[in-house]
Amino acid sequence: MSAAPRTARGTRTRAKLLAAAETVFASVGYHDASIVKITEQADVGLGTFYLYFQGKQAIFDEVVEDLNRRVRHAMTEAAKSAGNRMEAERAGFKAFFRFTAEHPALYRIVRQAEFVSPGALRMHYTRIVNGYIEGLKAAQATGDVRPMDPDVAAWALMGIGELIGMRWVLWEDDDGAQPVPREVPDHVFEEMMQFIERALAPGQPHGTEGQLHG
Repeated sequence: MSAAPRTARGTRTRAKLLAAAETVFASVGYHDASIVKITEQADVGLGTFYLYFQGKQAIFDEVVEDLNRRVRHAMTEAAKSAGNRMEAERAGFKAFFRFTAEHPALYRIVRQAEFVSPGALRMHYTRIVNGYIEGLKAAQATGDVRPMDPDVAAWALMGIGELIGMRWVLWEDDDGAQPVPREVPDHVFEEMMQFIERALAPGQPHGTEGQLHG
């Protein structure tokens, strides 16, 4: 649990602590992070921390929620101008990969949450999926995508984005020459989108899903 700031200065201080915590958790990990390191990174006094957060666990959960809010906002804003679901998929994935390249802490911190705060991990993925499900339902109603279980499709699509991003945004190439983080290469993005577009395409006959790769 965290306390809401009562002044504009308090809002800025709390934001500094969150940004500092994001940096510290991403760089040294939850277990090696400390409130002292966070306050030093934020350049605020140790006592100030406890005006806004009860402890390390509380600020970690808040960092996960903040990253989640920001990445969902980036994806939603990018997809607003899309004319159909396929365009929305393309814009949303581009925004996700761009956010990941600019904020690699998203992956590093969320993966720590699996062991540190399972509730925060589930919140992160569930909030993204819930928005995805609603978008797929709306696209089914207009005939933009084929009939399917939107829950399964949403989790599958998020899994694609998660692993493509991890491999091509965060990992170095085999020779180590490519700095990270970076943008997903165009050919990788296009191959991924072709796969998704074939999977979602309206009018796909039942029983042919296993032939999508052919």
